[in-house]
Amino acid sequence: MNQTLTIAQCLIAGLKEAGIKHVFGVPGDYVLDFMDRVLEGGLELVGTCNELNAGYAADGYARANGAGAAIVTYGVGGFSISNAVAGACAEQVPMVLISGAPHSRQKSSNALVHHLAGGYNIQSDIFKKITADSAVLDNPATAAADIARVMRTCLERRMPVYFEIPVDAVDMPCAAPSAREPKPAASPDAAAVSEAASEAAGMINAAKNPVVIAGIEILRHQLGAKALQLIESVELPYATTISSKSVLPELHPQFIGLYQGAFSRRSVREQIESSDCVLSLGVMMNDFNLGMFTSKLAPDRLISAQAGSVHIRHHSFENVRLVEFLETLLPLLKERSILSSHPNTHILPRRDYKAQAGKQITIKRLFERINNLLDDQKILVCDTGDAICAAVDLYIEEADNFIAQAYYLSIGYSLPATLGVSLARPERRVIDIIGDGAFQMTAQELSTIVRKKCNPVIFILNNQGYVIERMIHDGPYNDIQNWEYSRLAGVFGGDGPAFRVQTEDELEKAVAAALAAPDKCAVIEVVLPPTDCSDILAELGRKVRSMSK
Repeated sequence: MNQTLTIAQCLIAGLKEAGIKHVFGVPGDYVLDFMDRVLEGGLELVGTCNELNAGYAADGYARANGAGAAIVTYGVGGFSISNAVAGACAEQVPMVLISGAPHSRQKSSNALVHHLAGGYNIQSDIFKKITADSAVLDNPATAAADIARVMRTCLERRMPVYFEIPVDAVDMPCAAPSAREPKPAASPDAAAVSEAASEAAGMINAAKNPVVIAGIEILRHQLGAKALQLIESVELPYATTISSKSVLPELHPQFIGLYQGAFSRRSVREQIESSDCVLSLGVMMNDFNLGMFTSKLAPDRLISAQAGSVHIRHHSFENVRLVEFLETLLPLLKERSILSSHPNTHILPRRDYKAQAGKQITIKRLFERINNLLDDQKILVCDTGDAICAAVDLYIEEADNFIAQAYYLSIGYSLPATLGVSLARPERRVIDIIGDGAFQMTAQELSTIVRKKCNPVIFILNNQGYVIERMIHDGPYNDIQNWEYSRLAGVFGGDGPAFRVQTEDELEKAVAAALAAPDKCAVIEVVLPPTDCSDILAELGRKVRSMSK
């Protein structure tokens, strides 16, 4: 392709090819020219209240859209957004971070310019630690190739990446990348794939009660259809984890529930832990997924297939991608009919909800009401704390209708993520559940939600502090200033429904008003006792406290 583009145009083209239509960010002098090019290039630039929130919004957008992007200035912007990028790295989210940088001439002379902290390479060096690939776009001869490589890494590995572009490089000409250029072929080890699949098939075929645990990598790498084909072909019962909730259908006759070690429902825990063969597909074996490591998954009965490797008993097969493993394993499995002899009794019926007038609302009753609010046209976004713990048994009908930072667990994530999800999926309405402590971390992004005319229903759990920390170890540091949360949307210029509720009938009126205004942002502040929490959160607190001792 002979067309010549500038470095900025080349990078913007890469974002568009990834399906990105919105970019989140905060202006700063080192990035203003590039922001001009973003607007000229047809992308919508969504200004957020700070860089951290821009990162959370891009993360939520990426989960709902397939990829997301954020733009910040150098130093103060880059370091501010770094926590969001670290979360995207931990959670395997394809997010593109673009940072402006000082003029190359200033860098070469080591001039002490503003926003500098200890050297010109510190920021890029830091992001190398929490991204899958990165590039400083200061060389027009290599910029196009660098952009193509880094974007390919982002999309193939489903991981965050980093670009740094000096102010003088924005309009430098470079050769445009071509979508038709051959991409380096992925080279999984064919012999290792075959051997891993053969050994796994032998274990599964010989097992009397095999079971599958489906993890978040199934969703990240868009392997839901392949995983379900394997599961249905041999009628394997399956569970998910808290971070992979709803990656496979939850109303399927082979779905047994959510596995979280000792925090699981007893029937789910017993079926998983008594199985003579557990096939773990794309599961992140972290403490929260495994109930603070209370799970009992015996290594001699475990097949653990990850995005790039497979571990069977005590054998490890590297350079084996999950997609090739699934495709090779399926034809090796023997047909069986488990459902006829072992009907699934794990699916919990959705309880009808009827508000009781004058009765104090509780966490349990609140989530029963939210459960009856959810359908396949709504996306649930949960923050850290009881928002995610109590959501375990909520009915989620679609794989992409549940979003939570269930491993990195940075409180305050969900509100700016709600902004990103709302813009990525405007045809669906977002339900955000966030604690008051988490809300105070990122509250100002409610103003951007209002400004962009997004229409989420935001439930703020007001228990006057950090209830998750109270359950671990209580003290006065867990108490926070009690805001008038229901009035904040109006302060930010919103005109949607806003309620402060304490009883079940008040909650019902608030939900009805939110549903009657489908194009408005609705805020429902739910006043709860300071220590009211779900059983899972209470048990989590006890376990974390015992581990700290």
